[in-house]
Amino acid sequence: MTDFPFDRLRRWPDVEATNLFASDATDRLILDLADEAFAAAAPGETVVIGDRYGALTLGAAHRGATRIRTHQDELSGERALAANAAALASTDAFTNLPLDGTLLRGARVVLLQLPRSLDALAEIAETIARYAAADVTVYAGGRVKHMTPAMADVLATYLGSVTASLAQQKSRVLIAREPRPVAGEPRWPAREFHADLDLWVCAHGAAFAGTKVDIGTRFLLGFLDGLPSAQTAIDLGCGTGILATAVARARPAMRVTATDQSAAAVASARETALVNSVADRVTVVRDDGLSGWADGSAELILLNPPFHIGATVHAGIAGKLFEDAARVLKPGGELWTVWNSHLGYRAALERTVGPTRQVGRNTKFTVSVSVRR
Repeated sequence: MTDFPFDRLRRWPDVEATNLFASDATDRLILDLADEAFAAAAPGETVVIGDRYGALTLGAAHRGATRIRTHQDELSGERALAANAAALASTDAFTNLPLDGTLLRGARVVLLQLPRSLDALAEIAETIARYAAADVTVYAGGRVKHMTPAMADVLATYLGSVTASLAQQKSRVLIAREPRPVAGEPRWPAREFHADLDLWVCAHGAAFAGTKVDIGTRFLLGFLDGLPSAQTAIDLGCGTGILATAVARARPAMRVTATDQSAAAVASARETALVNSVADRVTVVRDDGLSGWADGSAELILLNPPFHIGATVHAGIAGKLFEDAARVLKPGGELWTVWNSHLGYRAALERTVGPTRQVGRNTKFTVSVSVRR
């Protein structure tokens, strides 16, 4: 068998930079440890979860796995996998599926890039235990510096046997077997009521901040009374849908679209809008930024941009979202952004979107309004 061409994989359409890579040693170690399992698995019995840009899915196909079922939370990852599959003539090797029974029913081999969030891992492990075959083997890998003993504990809650491989090139794999019986309804989405905001927040495991209200969003919520008159608004990178839901409640005549590339965030935002009785005025869509929006079509955008890509602190995502907002806003339309003050985004917002003013600042965050030229 020829070696799989990891060096041909790209991150596109995700952010690309010299310090950002489409695969790493964890992908290689997972594939090496699962190599014999691919031969024993029947078509459709191999599942890949959390593949970032296609290394695990396409690498497994290269090693003989067929009819692979795969789930990626981020839409940019799905699109990168599709682009890499096309480049390698492997587009028929896999099917994208949600994190549910259609993904995992009867699975005997599961390849998993460990998520940073323990809640995300718990939801994955619960779903594996609920639907996978009794003889399933899970190969869950990560970079040693990002792995914690709690990850093995979470897996052990749902699978009776959890062992760890030796570390190689600063990566390690947890190998889990013997799924435990799971009774009752799934735990997810979780929900929490925030009395100070009179707001329910619903969250699947992989949604940023879970059922909490992150401090940046909380700061921006204090300025909603100053929003301009508009018929429509977009909550860009909506997470659990807190901003979209709050705006819909504060402005009953306004229609709000909440958008995020995370499948977990989109499902969470729908639930948040539903339990807060604004689902009729909040539309939630999964999109990579604003790729599905026409130029000059939006009146108002709200944004709490991430400042990291995976485990790497990087301003590339924020810059991409600023560019999307600039393209989609109508002339005179406004982008309301909350950002970590030390990042100094004002110059980038001025350059990309238009004149920018500060409307609020505390010890950590700045809220700014940028007007499209």
